[in-house]
Formats: sequence, C-alpha cells, structure tokens
Amino acid sequence: MKIPAVELNNVSRKFVSPHGKVTLALREFSLTVHAGEFCAIVGPTGCGKSTALDMITGLNPPSSGTVRVFGRPVTGIDPNIGFVFQADAVFPWKNVIDNVAIGPLYRGMDKTAARDKAAGWVRRVGLTGFEQHYPHQLSGGMRKRVALAQTFINEPKILLMDEPFSALDVQTRALMQAELLELWSEQQASVVFVTHDIEEAIALADRVVVLSKGPGNVKSTYQIPLARPRDVTKARYTQPFIDLSKQIWSDLKDEVQV
Repeated sequence: MKIPAVELNNVSRKFVSPHGKVTLALREFSLTVHAGEFCAIVGPTGCGKSTALDMITGLNPPSSGTVRVFGRPVTGIDPNIGFVFQADAVFPWKNVIDNVAIGPLYRGMDKTAARDKAAGWVRRVGLTGFEQHYPHQLSGGMRKRVALAQTFINEPKILLMDEPFSALDVQTRALMQAELLELWSEQQASVVFVTHDIEEAIALADRVVVLSKGPGNVKSTYQIPLARPRDVTKARYTQPFIDLSKQIWSDLKDEVQV
C-alpha cells in the first residue's frame, strides 16, 4: 500500500490576536490525499481552507494534531512542495525567463542549464516570444502561466494551490484550468486545490471535500466520476457535472447562510 502524499490527522489551529482574542480556524480536521490525486477543497470564507495549506507547507504548524508528508512529520518547508498563490508571486524586477529559472538556480543548478530548462517551460506554457518581457507588460493570464512554469519546473511531488485563478476572467480562467490539467497529467503531482468555485472544483478534481463554516471541519466528500483526460469546458454541460454541482451547493449553502 502506497504511503499517502498528505495526511492531516485531527489538526486544530488557534490564532491569538495582539489583544489576546483566540480564534479557532480549524477544529479536529482530518484529510488524506493520495499520491497523484487531485483533491479540491471548497467551503465558506473563514473556514480554514488556506490555514490547512499553510500547515502542509510547514509555515503554520497546528496547535494540536499531526501533519505528515509522505509519511514524515512536517517540521519545516519541504522542497518537494510547490505553491501557487491567488496573487501573482512573480518577481516584478525579473523578466519571464529569469522568473521561471529562479527555482532551479536556488536549488544549485548552473545558470546556463537553469535558463535552458526555463526556456523549455516558457514554451510549454505558451509564452514563446515573451521571454524578455517583465510582469507589468503581461496580462493576468500570462502572469499566471509564468507562475505555473515557475512551480512545475521544480517538479514538485505535491502542489498546493490557493484560489490561483480567482482574479481571471471567465475565458482566461477556463484556459488556465485546461493548462493546469495538462501539466498535472504529465507530472502526476498530488494536488490540494482550494477554491470557492464549486464548478471549478468539479471540473479539475478527482475528489471534492466540503468544509463546514469556521472553525472548519470536513462536512462531506464527493468522488468525481468524470473521465480523464478531461475537457473542462465540455464537462460542465454533462448531466453528471450538473447533478454534482447541485448536490455540493445544497451541502454548502447551509454553511454560508446566516
């Protein structure tokens, strides 16, 4: 039996304000993500979705419970983990090719080899001809392509994504979802994808986990029976997709209604 990629076992996370107020973001939350699995998490604002990602990275240890990555307790930042944020994490003073090459360089790769590898990834994400452009010269979708190349060039075994496409328009968002699935299918990293968008979760994931309102806990889990490779645009119009969307929304609406 393969060791799970990610295990959060009965984790809780408390935050204390400067004035001493205690806020519980997650309470006895458990989640297992298997090797190569694409798991999406949906839930209302403030339910602890991003906190869960932070605990996996090692940036935000749990107040109680345990977090393991490939069977090992998380004690710090793991180089096998890649993270794609909601906001652009590109360096504004570096051009596209240098932004993409930064990971291999930090990992000790020779500069020429790092730039050669980065050039390959720039081509793979459809930015040929924009190698010398700076982030302010790119559209939102193009910057997100740079961010994906920055992450995938390091060949992460685990990919954590926190609302990565929420700022994009509908058409660009669909293109980026398709791009993500293509890159993921090649590398088969384990993905934990946080989103408020139920349709996005269904279109991308193998499994959707619904969280309760804060302090968050798992309310329900849905296996996604859509075949892969998956066309995210066409999938939205199939009856299984529509039925799942209705089910998950029914499950979630009680958590967002006041």
